[in-house]
Amino acid sequence: MTQTPIDLLLSQPPVKRPVVSLSEGSDPRVIAGALAAVKAGVADVILVGAADQVRSELSAQGASEDEHVSIHDPSSSPLTEQLAQAFHAARQHKGMSAEAALEAVKTPLVYAAMLVREGHATGTVGGAVATTSDVVRTALQVIGKAADAPIVSSFFLMYPPAGAPEGARAMLYSDSGLVIDPSSDDLVAIATASATSCRALMRQDPKIAMLSFSTKGSARHEKVSKVTDAVAMLKDQHPDLQVDGELQFDAAFVPAVGASKAPGSDVAGHANVMIFPNLDAGNIGYKMTQRVGGYAAIGPILQGLAKPANDLSRGCGAEDVTQMIAVTILQAQSV
Repeated sequence: MTQTPIDLLLSQPPVKRPVVSLSEGSDPRVIAGALAAVKAGVADVILVGAADQVRSELSAQGASEDEHVSIHDPSSSPLTEQLAQAFHAARQHKGMSAEAALEAVKTPLVYAAMLVREGHATGTVGGAVATTSDVVRTALQVIGKAADAPIVSSFFLMYPPAGAPEGARAMLYSDSGLVIDPSSDDLVAIATASATSCRALMRQDPKIAMLSFSTKGSARHEKVSKVTDAVAMLKDQHPDLQVDGELQFDAAFVPAVGASKAPGSDVAGHANVMIFPNLDAGNIGYKMTQRVGGYAAIGPILQGLAKPANDLSRGCGAEDVTQMIAVTILQAQSV
């Protein structure tokens, strides 16, 4: 079984502990997950939130502020004014006033992201309470898209359960949380970013399946053409990537089916990066794999940002928080 992100960090801890800002610093799950990362020696953490609430929950979990665990209350932090000025400078072309920038930075999501933008933190994690739309919007407005990224997209890391049937393997599913109806160009960008994410977070060479309801011309439709156009562009623009499509999921996943439906393909039956044609398919696919197949799902993980910022499910547990802290650190190491 492929090592999970925290396993990868534990096998080779960073020489200098990175700092991750957590925008929901008083949430019990967030604190428990953060303390686990600190105890493992892979990160220092900044818990962002009302100081009295954060201290109370830390105390309830037998911990307190120390050299590895910091509390930042945006309403009273000595950094708030500086971060507000930087945020105003970045957003005034959009009509944001200095007063509005200060009020925004006093909110934990923006404050935590500004810590990353200004170099006080390596990356940020939120979403245990906040919605995905709020987390992503803040990341885009504060941290921004990477200069070489056409779009920001998302993915889930999927890990098979213990005792899974032969052939079950870790996979990356994209986009399963953000881009609703990607164009062919968008699919190229998503696949390219996902290949980088596969190397950084799974430590595997990507084998990319461009998924569809058709395999190698078994059906004709404009939705199929969108995928085949993306495959052609990927092979032209990135000849170093192993990519094939259009492929149905069984042709991408099951070796015998891949050999039958796409003979001669190096990807069919062995894909570890699954690129879905739209968000309907991606979101349904990861949840079915998780709930029916018993796979563990880590995500949604964002890719294409200038610096790492990631989202948690509102149903997350402490282990999910620890894994997402590890993801954020591995992303920073790969830049």
